[in-house]
Amino acid sequence: MLRMRVSINVTNYSWPSGPARLGAELAWLAVAAEEAGVDTLWIADHLLQVDPTAPSGADDMLEAYTALGFVAAHTERIHIGAMVSNVMLRAPALLVKAVTTLDVLTGGRAWLGIGAGHHGAEAEDMGLPLPPVAERFERLEETLRIAGRMWAGDHTPFDGKHYRLARPRGIPAPVRRPHPPILIGGAGRRRTLRLVARYADACNLFDIPDGGRTVREDLATLGRHCQDVGRPYEDIQKTLSTRLEAGDSSAAFVERCRATAALGIEHVVVITPRPWNTDTLATLAGAIPALRDIGPG
Repeated sequence: MLRMRVSINVTNYSWPSGPARLGAELAWLAVAAEEAGVDTLWIADHLLQVDPTAPSGADDMLEAYTALGFVAAHTERIHIGAMVSNVMLRAPALLVKAVTTLDVLTGGRAWLGIGAGHHGAEAEDMGLPLPPVAERFERLEETLRIAGRMWAGDHTPFDGKHYRLARPRGIPAPVRRPHPPILIGGAGRRRTLRLVARYADACNLFDIPDGGRTVREDLATLGRHCQDVGRPYEDIQKTLSTRLEAGDSSAAFVERCRATAALGIEHVVVITPRPWNTDTLATLAGAIPALRDIGPG
């Protein structure tokens, strides 16, 4: 079993074969990633292409949970999840039901990836709600509480500041027990990492080229939040989103993972500035066997 887990995030669907081949390309990627030993296939939860590094005109974007259902049907072992679900896009019970459905139909392979949402231009273009930051974090915490109740089989009324559910029922229960793992995206030290400490099974930090200073400070902050809420820091999986560029070698990626593990990271989530292709996936596949002896420092 890998000590350093490696996942991929699908953020760009503009394969040269065009929209008519999107299904075939995504199915290829899911199967190839599973065969390569990738831990989780994440799908970006956006309605528009928002990656600032995507080439001009790379506008194709699929809805995340529909695409995850498609991926689930083409795979048998790889975990799947949205990186990360904008809490404002779906009512809490609908989001929990979507993740539970994926978990049940895949035999326990689904994640709940979730965050407060942040992309103002997308919200404006598509008519999506994007209230002030403080309200979004209140809604995020209420959604996490609702998920906990539904997955625990607690049908008592939920009366929050923003959401009121008369009888939140999560039937069927998820296969993964006690519930699908929860990843909260973002590195905000005052709000986000506090919620990670209280509710999540994993955080997702960002690979900032500053010699690891920001990651160390983020993890130290998470450790303090864990201490404050009385939770073991070791209970939380530390993941890091990092980029694989064209021309990167497997050996170079392994060395990056060694440096990342020394910071305390145990799971890297890899994105590419263009759609995943045979070359970038081969680079990752070539690195994965060498990561079996790498663990967090």
